Amino acid sequence: MTELRRSDRALIIIGGHEDKEGDKLILRAVAERVGSGKLVVATVASEMPETLWEEYEHIFRSLGVKHVYKLSVATREEAMSDGSLRVLDDATGVFFTGGDQVKITSQLGCSKVCERIQEIYESGGTIAGTSAGASVMSETMMVAGTGSETHRIGGALRLAPGLGLIRGIIVDQHFAERGRIGRLLGAVAQNPRILGIGIDENTAVIVERDRKFTVVGEGGVCILDAGSSTYTNLTDEETDRALSAFDIKLHMLSQGDIFDCQTRRPKARAAEVVEEELLGSR
Repeated sequence: MTELRRSDRALIIIGGHEDKEGDKLILRAVAERVGSGKLVVATVASEMPETLWEEYEHIFRSLGVKHVYKLSVATREEAMSDGSLRVLDDATGVFFTGGDQVKITSQLGCSKVCERIQEIYESGGTIAGTSAGASVMSETMMVAGTGSETHRIGGALRLAPGLGLIRGIIVDQHFAERGRIGRLLGAVAQNPRILGIGIDENTAVIVERDRKFTVVGEGGVCILDAGSSTYTNLTDEETDRALSAFDIKLHMLSQGDIFDCQTRRPKARAAEVVEEELLGSR
């Protein structure tokens, strides 16, 4: 099997606005992982669940996924219901659409549906998410904060618990397009244990067993590692001061590149290899 088609569990974390009309490389990666299995599209985050469901159902079926089902949860009561749980029976993949990540965590957190999704992942399934659906993957998620400005010590950065499918990272999406490096720097400066991963639009990381990830798509992935940082002024200055942070590592990865989450080291790999793996079977 090729690098991107292993049977191991995987997370596919997408920075938003993934290609839906061209080669559909990222969505093709989701389809390849699901294969002949069952994919559930979760529209929990969206204000337009029916529109997104119809769009993604059409795309995934065109990519060869024969079994595509919808999970639409509007209330906590629905998340606790046997009917919602049955949608996930025999699922091998779950895809979270964009919208509001707090809707996902507030509706699904500590519910039967959330427990079942975690079971699917732990048993070797694929969990994918775009935009808000990407943010919820980690134990701590980004909720709000100014992106295009230098982070202020007492700024509006807001973090909240995510679904906890992967630990030790925090994800920010629409990264370059919305100038979000300031708020991601603020997040890792406050907690150097976690890696900050900023994912551009039409770009994704495919995480294998929480150990390493491969970049797919046309944009970049920015990784901020504050584990060896030597100083911040977070507790030394007034709240309206700009953040100071020394010796934070920054890595920029593009398609094909691999990052080892355990050693915190990147590895270069040709972009064409990914395209050959995903498009070669068309």
